[in-house]
Amino acid sequence: MALPSSASAARLRLLTVPALLLLLSSAALLVFLVLPSLSPSSSATSGHLCACSPPSTHTTTTVTTTTTTASPAPVTTSPADVAWLKAQLESNSLLAGGAAASHDAWHRLRKGINPRTREQQLFDINRHHGISHYPDEEASNHTALPCPGELLVEEHHSNYGEPWAGGRDVFEFLANASALTPTDQVLEIGCGTLRVGLHFIRYLDAARFHCLERDELSLMAALRYELPAQGLLYKRPMIVRGEDMDFSKFGDTVMYDLIYASAVFLHIPDKLVWTGLERLAGKLRPQRGRIFVSHNIKFCSRLGGDECTRQLAKLGLEYVGKHTHDSLLFNHYEIWFEFRRPKV
Repeated sequence: MALPSSASAARLRLLTVPALLLLLSSAALLVFLVLPSLSPSSSATSGHLCACSPPSTHTTTTVTTTTTTASPAPVTTSPADVAWLKAQLESNSLLAGGAAASHDAWHRLRKGINPRTREQQLFDINRHHGISHYPDEEASNHTALPCPGELLVEEHHSNYGEPWAGGRDVFEFLANASALTPTDQVLEIGCGTLRVGLHFIRYLDAARFHCLERDELSLMAALRYELPAQGLLYKRPMIVRGEDMDFSKFGDTVMYDLIYASAVFLHIPDKLVWTGLERLAGKLRPQRGRIFVSHNIKFCSRLGGDECTRQLAKLGLEYVGKHTHDSLLFNHYEIWFEFRRPKV
């Protein structure tokens, strides 16, 4: 057999090198594809061979979750809460005596704060409308619920004889004394600007708070400022303007677990109070339901003890007892009188 010439050998080398590279690449690819099938899969440990079906393009992950129910917020400030706050005040050296020595001393504490009275705030709002505002008329601006300046500076917080914070005291007492739950139905006679009602609305489920109020300014403050400002519009309380103890707008079938009048019956003629009790007695849940009246019950005591008892029994009510409740923040206590509807 004749040997190839040098030119033929060169051509052979040129052809052999690419072929060799191609051969090596094919071998490497074959090893890459074959080795995974030869190695044990995770399913082999459980006695099953790996599936030969094409892999899915989607991955499904199963996550196990544990559902926990949050405990409801406590109604009453506990002794541990009070002790904690006192410790915070002490550690920050804040007003050890509870108040500054004088009115001037109080304002000196404000240092970099720009102190303005409500009257000054109202003047600035009416004149300047704030730092940045739309120059258009109220009807065409971007404010969803334009509010009167008097309400924005919270003038209505000074419309009552006690500090606004006293509303929390009333709520705490009534909620505990009536063993209130969020699903209960509550009626306040004379809720005013919601100094007390806000706490009930926040605690109760939606649409569980009813109120009858006669004062227009108080209703404006409650509906146009307090509910939107407190983020409680979603609770949908039913607040009705009315007087003469007319509860017809609340419906004929509603049953109340708690009815209360905070310093309201003092300003209503005795005859009208009895009219209201007569209309509400059948709407109070038997046994569990409670009516609470604050300050005094002269509408009852003026009749004399025996006669009052007879009048209450005629309405299907009975007097339970008298309570006092201390304020958390100021030197004051509230007197409450409790009534109920015996089992029918």
